Amino acid sequence: MKFYKYHGLGNDYIVLDPADTSINLSVPQIRLICHRNYGIGSDGILLGPMDDQSADFSVKIYNPDGSEAEKSGNGLRIFSRYLWDKGLVSNNPFTISTIGGIVESRVHKDGLISVDMGKISFNSRQIPMTGPDHEALNDKIVIDGEEITYSAATIGNPHCVIITDAISPELAKRLGPKLETHRIFPNRTNVQFMKIMDRANIKIEIWERGAGYTLASGSSSSAAAAVAFRLGFTDQDMTVHMPGGKLEIHVHKDLSISLTGPVVRVGEGIIDPEIFRQEMYNERFFYRHTP
Repeated sequence: MKFYKYHGLGNDYIVLDPADTSINLSVPQIRLICHRNYGIGSDGILLGPMDDQSADFSVKIYNPDGSEAEKSGNGLRIFSRYLWDKGLVSNNPFTISTIGGIVESRVHKDGLISVDMGKISFNSRQIPMTGPDHEALNDKIVIDGEEITYSAATIGNPHCVIITDAISPELAKRLGPKLETHRIFPNRTNVQFMKIMDRANIKIEIWERGAGYTLASGSSSSAAAAVAFRLGFTDQDMTVHMPGGKLEIHVHKDLSISLTGPVVRVGEGIIDPEIFRQEMYNERFFYRHTP
């Protein structure tokens, strides 16, 4: 099975083209491929292009725990770069279908890639969340006896944004998994810890649903930027600073999001069928040791 690997600000994905393989990926196989000790290692898999009449291209996005993600800003930029490398797109805009909606993407002549991510919603039913229907801004939640103020949003996938003066990887790793799996989010959620730097800059640490602590995320940047703008902390144009680097975000007046950033091609290779023999006797191990 041939694979292509890219990263967007340290958030790395493996691209698998269905034309290169006849394997129907199972959850154990996805976990094996993404595992950084037993497989190739990545923050997820992009399977495409797939057949879809609703857009120019279609892609399936898998988390390293084997679950399918609705949308990924970095994943979509990486998939766009892959399409450009293959000569399937030019510098003109094109559309990509995901289970979280259709987006428009463009590879610029300077190599940067822009994606129109769609419209942010703060509606609790759309996110989704349990409880009454409401706009989930500045809600309260108790974790380990500590009351936390958060805002929830969806841009095709769910997000929980916490504004705080001090952010760190340790904070994300401590509270991220508890918020991700909290019963108020029936489909789990991505989590961002955000510091407002000024009206044009925010900084976030990320705990990604199904992946864990992550250096960068496009959909997380989109959700955090939308919350910052909606609450009046920033203007429409801002830079999102993450451990892996920076993305440029524009929040349109209708709360749709455009993001722009770089993608780096890491390389390509062949996944040997031998690694899949591990799933027969190590399946329980991989379920316990999510990358």
